[in-house]
Amino acid sequence: MNILVLGGVRSGKSRYAEQIAGQGGASVVIIVTATAGDEEMAARIAAHRARRPPQWQVVEEPVELGRAIGRVTAPGTVVIVDCLTLWLSNLVALEDRNVLESQRDALKSAVSKSNGTLVLVSNEVGSGIVPTNELARRFRDEAGILHQELAQLCDQVVWMVAGLPVLIKAQGRTTGERA
Repeated sequence: MNILVLGGVRSGKSRYAEQIAGQGGASVVIIVTATAGDEEMAARIAAHRARRPPQWQVVEEPVELGRAIGRVTAPGTVVIVDCLTLWLSNLVALEDRNVLESQRDALKSAVSKSNGTLVLVSNEVGSGIVPTNELARRFRDEAGILHQELAQLCDQVVWMVAGLPVLIKAQGRTTGERA
């Protein structure tokens, strides 16, 4: 099962993904995409580490996410990817559109082939104002495209609001469709 968890900053996305992973006693792998480029980010990373159970395997992968997912997904394993927007930031910063496109394709392929439970966490950034600079607009657009593509591949899509999960898609149906 593939689950996409979207929401704003500090909406409870990571905690929700961790709750999913903690159910049922499965082996858990978390793939983290953040790099500690400054003290504030280092503190965020430390807070996430402190919250996780020590038996969870942690894989750090800021760029080749599809390959990392392919290496660790397995039946009976829950894999959390936290988070896609940080991963996308890493790719956009490389300023090589070919790398971005090939890594996005590799991610989509890995999600399609996943044979365990895969929980993808990402920030929804398209609900705010239009950024004034080209790079920020490009990032926002790339995130929106990525979310649409992954939502099609995932069995569930959850929108987090104020720490509460709102189910948008369940097993191929969106909430706007008739039962």
